[in-house]
Amino acid sequence: MTVVMTNEPPAFPFDWDGTRLPAEIDALRAEPVRKVRTIAGAEAWLVSSYELCRQVLEEPRFSLKDTSAPGAPRQYALTIPPHVVNNMGNITGAGLRKAVMKAINPKAPGLEEWLRARAGALVDALVAEGAPGELRGAYADPYSAGLHCRMLGIPEEDGPRLLRSLDVAFMNAPREIEAARLHWDRDIAYMTERLDDPATGGLMAELAALREDPDYAHLTDEMLATVGVTLFGAGVISTAGFLTMALVSVLTRPDVREALTAGEHGVAGAMDELLRVNLSIGDGLPRLALEDVRLGEVDVRAGDLVLVLVEAANHDPQRFPDPLAFRPDRENAADHLSFGGGRHYCPATALGKRHAEIALETLLDRLPGLRLAVPVEQLVWRTNFTDADQCPGADSYDRRPRL
Repeated sequence: MTVVMTNEPPAFPFDWDGTRLPAEIDALRAEPVRKVRTIAGAEAWLVSSYELCRQVLEEPRFSLKDTSAPGAPRQYALTIPPHVVNNMGNITGAGLRKAVMKAINPKAPGLEEWLRARAGALVDALVAEGAPGELRGAYADPYSAGLHCRMLGIPEEDGPRLLRSLDVAFMNAPREIEAARLHWDRDIAYMTERLDDPATGGLMAELAALREDPDYAHLTDEMLATVGVTLFGAGVISTAGFLTMALVSVLTRPDVREALTAGEHGVAGAMDELLRVNLSIGDGLPRLALEDVRLGEVDVRAGDLVLVLVEAANHDPQRFPDPLAFRPDRENAADHLSFGGGRHYCPATALGKRHAEIALETLLDRLPGLRLAVPVEQLVWRTNFTDADQCPGADSYDRRPRL
């Protein structure tokens, strides 16, 4: 399909169908830094080549934190307090990075066994209910929510109530959403209660214990609760979103399915290539230019909003020859930008990979004949839905169908 790029900035995002690259990406190859108009009505520079995307993610002259500053051009309205946007920076500045990194360690005692047992139990439930099954709502979402409840040390049965908040908390909207603030306040109150609950374990118990340490006297209960709310919300959205989209690839691309089930590499060996071709990042990763910067052939001015189009970078033929082909043996597959880059490279990368590997292995082993129950063109895609960099250090967005 040929797309004509006019002088009027095109509306962005382009296309929410996660089974294909947006048609506009081909046209962007000749203009890898292009003005677009965001959902909030602001102009932004959309960056689409691999090298320039990596430059923006790695250079300190492009700031995530400052995208929440008053008067800054917006990609969409904030659904969280402005100071939470730079979440990992806040966690590190508060001296909580060590505790968070311990909680997201995929080699934590008993975690892998738990993941396998939980995935198996969810498949059992799908089989017991009979076809057709709901792979997002009955597999990917509860699997991810359960993992994060376990890490936080909160009851898994509380996962559904926290999940309900995410439908609003991660919307892309042109204006502020009153319900987002109500959900935020409710979930902060919930996590604050967990700090005083003797039954709480995991990360929340460790955070609660710090209140007795004079070195952490600067921390308030709200600050500690914010760690719990953001880790659950963005962590679940990121991991469940990727897992759902990986399932879309398995169910719509025979080459992917064969590589994961019959190929020599298996699921684990194909994970980076699966992340590279993953189309869950349907929006742009936002950064604000802190000074004038020459970006490719374009002069970006201080205060300009810059959006990194990860799905274009991951399919850049200059970096990944024959980018539409699924090749688990691709030598540089791990160079993908699906976990962000620079200071905001996702620290939960290893956990996210293991989480998805076990879920996919379990499902494909138990249900080898799994297939879509509706024509692929009838999949209904979730639009205007994002995690807005709220994951501790993560850059990832969500475009997910109902499966």
